[in-house]
Amino acid sequence: MNPTKQSVGRYGIWSIGLRAEDPARRSEQAETAAELEQLGYGALWLGSNSTARHAAPLLAATGRIAVGTSIQNIWQYEAPVSAAAFAQVDAAHPGRFVLGLGVGHGGAPKPFRGPVSALAAYLDALDAAGVPADRRVVAAIGPRALRLVRERAAGTVPYLVTPDYTAAARETLGEGPLLAPELKVVPESDPARARTLARAFLAPYLTLPNYTSNFLRHGFTEDDLRGGGSDRLVDSVFAWGTEDAIRDRINAFLDAGADHVALQVVDGNPRETLPRETWRRLATLLG
Repeated sequence: MNPTKQSVGRYGIWSIGLRAEDPARRSEQAETAAELEQLGYGALWLGSNSTARHAAPLLAATGRIAVGTSIQNIWQYEAPVSAAAFAQVDAAHPGRFVLGLGVGHGGAPKPFRGPVSALAAYLDALDAAGVPADRRVVAAIGPRALRLVRERAAGTVPYLVTPDYTAAARETLGEGPLLAPELKVVPESDPARARTLARAFLAPYLTLPNYTSNFLRHGFTEDDLRGGGSDRLVDSVFAWGTEDAIRDRINAFLDAGADHVALQVVDGNPRETLPRETWRRLATLLG
């Protein structure tokens, strides 16, 4: 069995605010992690360019929940450094840290190596350093990256995807690998307000070719990418509305083949905020 797939459960939290950068916030972050574990979430995914260093305080504050990076940028951390950090954290908290890797949106050294080739070389180096394949995940979106995941990692943590994408990714991956898409949740039932919040959040991503190309591969058009995203696009990549509507949107990803859904709250507050009350409500509606 895939140990990472087993350890993360069905639902997790994706958050930039849980990254332990500011010493003044570490107590709040540790307390929040402990509460999220008590609420029944299976994993905490640390957003932005996170590392084992960010995960360690949360692992120390909890006893069961998995903590993963989503993602660590391979251009900014050499594989031997990542492997050493993995070994240190895993020794302190066996089986609970998941090394999530990706190529990000730039910053590649020159001469530039294609992203899939670079990921493969990075995984080669992790193999040589003893990092188990079943304890690392990759933020794969395109078909070639997914095929690499199928052979070389525990699974994938794709960002900004739809249920249709999830179904296609499951077909490419097969049944074994973890498929854990991130899903943005807008805790707002008014359609105009919910879509306004969603578009404000989504607009910067619609300038990034890796995301726009993926949308176009999966049935959207150039018109869907304009103006912060069409209603059709917004409604596919965000969960919003009543509790039943939010639950149905989360279930749409699971029904499409996801093993786990990483929930990111989008409520108009800074991304470093810890929306604890919304996380509590989500835990209740998910049972």
